[in-house]
Amino acid sequence: MNAVKHPIKRSFVFFLVPDFTMIAFATALDPLRSANRMLGYEAYCWRLASIDGKPVRASNGVECAVNTSLEEERKKMAGPERPNMAIVCSGINVERYQNKSAFAWLREEYNRGVAVGGLCTGAHILAAAGLLSNKRCAIHWENLPGFSEAFPKANVFADLFEIDQNVYTCAGGTAALDMMLKLIGDDFDESLVNRVCEQVLTDRVRSPTDRQRLPLRARLGVQNSKVLTIIELMEGNLSEPLSLIEIADHVDLSRRQIERLFRTEMGRSPARYYLEIRLDRARHLLIQSSMPVVEVAVACGFVSASHFSKCYRELYARSPQQERVDRKQLLAA
Repeated sequence: MNAVKHPIKRSFVFFLVPDFTMIAFATALDPLRSANRMLGYEAYCWRLASIDGKPVRASNGVECAVNTSLEEERKKMAGPERPNMAIVCSGINVERYQNKSAFAWLREEYNRGVAVGGLCTGAHILAAAGLLSNKRCAIHWENLPGFSEAFPKANVFADLFEIDQNVYTCAGGTAALDMMLKLIGDDFDESLVNRVCEQVLTDRVRSPTDRQRLPLRARLGVQNSKVLTIIELMEGNLSEPLSLIEIADHVDLSRRQIERLFRTEMGRSPARYYLEIRLDRARHLLIQSSMPVVEVAVACGFVSASHFSKCYRELYARSPQQERVDRKQLLAA
């Protein structure tokens, strides 16, 4: 008697980009393997692709062999091997990735009804391919400032993952696990998700809107709720900084009280702390984008490029221009 053949629920193509993040790739792929094992049949299948079919080196130095090239993937589009989803796996240095062939392939897949996804910084490549206009998406917090400036039409959020119709994006790291568990749960049920969670030793599927970064309390080691509220206000108003009077009104404290609290909890004045987080955002923009320095200055709340350069040099011991030159030299090395 012949065994019953179960239909494959979904097939995936994982498109590997040089310097892709291994943890995001692994935590996206392994839940599919575990689900197959729990189900007892191949509900999910996948293959790995690169531009030319050659191995791709991850950001941790591990080289990963692939199954197909994009030329081969194009041939599969019209046949039975067309995937249900094409997922871009990228990581560091994504802002310098410019491959028209890859962008065109992603558009072709999407236009043929194939879902597209991005792990870690994959949203950057999807946006460069023109697939994220007016779409909700997620990207790693470190790349969010540069992404927001480069792709203003994309609705980017500092969430773990976002699913907008046929577009799946996640912030990388273990957020890829949460996104894939959500997908498995939609295909099957919570029981299967729980069994996969037990297999990979995680106790729950996090919500898409859970924080990417540690809460301020844990990240900064600060317990005072007023100080935390003030820092959240600062982080939410970088391009148009609030005055200390406006902040004082928000938290119902005097300027002098805020000054004392910051000296005690943060070891510096509120004005100094505010300046440092604006300069930190500026540094991310200089590294991740090609924005002119004057535009970076404006985006981070500085009234002039000269004042911005002076403050930047004082904190980082180099000018914004030198930061960018050093970054280009590092990438070229």
